[in-house]
Amino acid sequence: MLTRPGRAAANTAPSASQTSARLRAFLAYYRPHLPLLAADVACALIVAASALAVPLCARWITARLGSPQGLGMPEIWAVGGVMLGLLAAQVLSTLFVDYQGHMMGAKMEGALRRDLFEHCQKLSFRFYDRERVGQLMSRITNDLFMLGELYHHGPEDIAIAVLKFAGAIAILLYVDVPLTLLILAVTPLAAIYALHFNHRMGVALKRSRARIAEINERVEDSLAGIRVVKAFVNEDLEARRFAAANDAFLESRREGYRSEAYFSVGTVAFGQLLTGGVIVAGAARVLQGGLSVGDLITFLLCVAVLVDPVQRLANFARLWQLGWTGFERMMEVLETAPDIVDRPGARVLPRATGAIAFERVAFRYEDDGPPVLRDLSLDIRPGEFVALVGASGVGKSTLCALVPRFYEVTEGAVRIDGVDVRDATLASLRTNVGVVQQDVYLFAGTVAENLRYGRPGATDAEVIAAAKAANAHDFISALPAGYDTDIGQRGVKLSGGQKQRLTIARAFLKDPPILIFDEATSALDNESERAVQQALLGLAHGRTTLVIAHRLSTVRHADRILVLAEGGVVEEGTHDRLIAADGAYARLYRVQASL
Repeated sequence: MLTRPGRAAANTAPSASQTSARLRAFLAYYRPHLPLLAADVACALIVAASALAVPLCARWITARLGSPQGLGMPEIWAVGGVMLGLLAAQVLSTLFVDYQGHMMGAKMEGALRRDLFEHCQKLSFRFYDRERVGQLMSRITNDLFMLGELYHHGPEDIAIAVLKFAGAIAILLYVDVPLTLLILAVTPLAAIYALHFNHRMGVALKRSRARIAEINERVEDSLAGIRVVKAFVNEDLEARRFAAANDAFLESRREGYRSEAYFSVGTVAFGQLLTGGVIVAGAARVLQGGLSVGDLITFLLCVAVLVDPVQRLANFARLWQLGWTGFERMMEVLETAPDIVDRPGARVLPRATGAIAFERVAFRYEDDGPPVLRDLSLDIRPGEFVALVGASGVGKSTLCALVPRFYEVTEGAVRIDGVDVRDATLASLRTNVGVVQQDVYLFAGTVAENLRYGRPGATDAEVIAAAKAANAHDFISALPAGYDTDIGQRGVKLSGGQKQRLTIARAFLKDPPILIFDEATSALDNESERAVQQALLGLAHGRTTLVIAHRLSTVRHADRILVLAEGGVVEEGTHDRLIAADGAYARLYRVQASL
């Protein structure tokens, strides 16, 4: 069963088979660390065994003190030496568990975070069209924090709890059966109490995780758009929206803390009641002659040991709820299969000549949504410079996005050099296609690092040549550190035109045989636009180039201009021919010329 993350997925209870599959996936992360896990559990058992040995040493001493043969100093020193040895073993084992065990958990948490991030990289544009970055960030960061603790403390706490509980009960049964049966009668009540509030904690924690994800979403959205916020003087509006999300989170935590408080006080009260009951009942047994004072001391020491497993199981339950809810939210993403992947038998597409064919292509963004393209057929020759114009929403950007398979055609086929793009590997297909999108995006880092994103192994000379081709070299050289200048998050330290030219240079550096420019000159001033147009024409030589443009002045030199409308391609030809035809293109051109 595949689900998508978000509110709907968060509110859908997983099936039994899905829970079983998730549990197997959870345990699979132990596989690379099995030797370390075995050592960790072994050390945990040593800690438990050394704790159980103390009451036995105390019973041996008290029994010998009351016996006719008495107890000599050599024997006392010998028992003291044994107890010191047990303490040394306990300390060393605890050190190993605390350090190596925690490192094991941290490595497993890191592996989970890596797998989730890599899976997000594989998901298509369609996935990101419906998901929010803040929600995904929360799953990659917050939701995995407690998983490392769960992976570490889970096996350790269970091993110690089981051995201590079983060992303490065995010792108690050996010392006095009636008192032990009294303890065993109370234990199920404590377990039922713990399970009840443990379940309530789980529900509250899952709700809390969803709420903190909404806060991340709110913060990411507001801070990324801080210039828009300030431009519209909407700081108070954003503060109110954040306060609403924050209050919802606090309310979800209220129920969680309430259940956790009842849970914790119950386990503490159980230990105190158990100790008090043993003191009263044990004293009565001593008066009746059924129990010696030494046995009562042993019993009390064992009860103290017995309380620790209860507290450890309570801690495990808390960690389980914290970790498992995060793991489930992570799995909701991992179980979302990429809808655009390499077909079985997909082949590597060599460097293309650039022939592109759209064969009766239809496309819609959602299965039940309206069609964006219908029965569109189009042939683009190798090296041809083709411009796509038309009103917003007629499918120009969609048409271009089908070439590198950012989206999958609903019907028909897109071919490059006669090869269906679905039969080529994604890596080789997208290596052949360079895209400069309307939404300019630069990464935090230097100018050179952003340019080399187009080709990581490019030399300095190649980087500079690409910048010159995009009319960017002069302004880059004027920056404080030139190509080594840090441009900030999303290139915040640059103007809109400068950022646009860097993205064009990045595509130039990639040097693909097919170029797609989606409103690539929209943010440029007139002078820069003319310079980039000349660079674009030079780069387009020998390459197939698709240009989407609302500013028709950018496509006057195109080999062919395609005018798209809701019915598909309604006109095509050169600029002069379309102007002479006095059709849809000429009307668009006159409207822009009058502005």
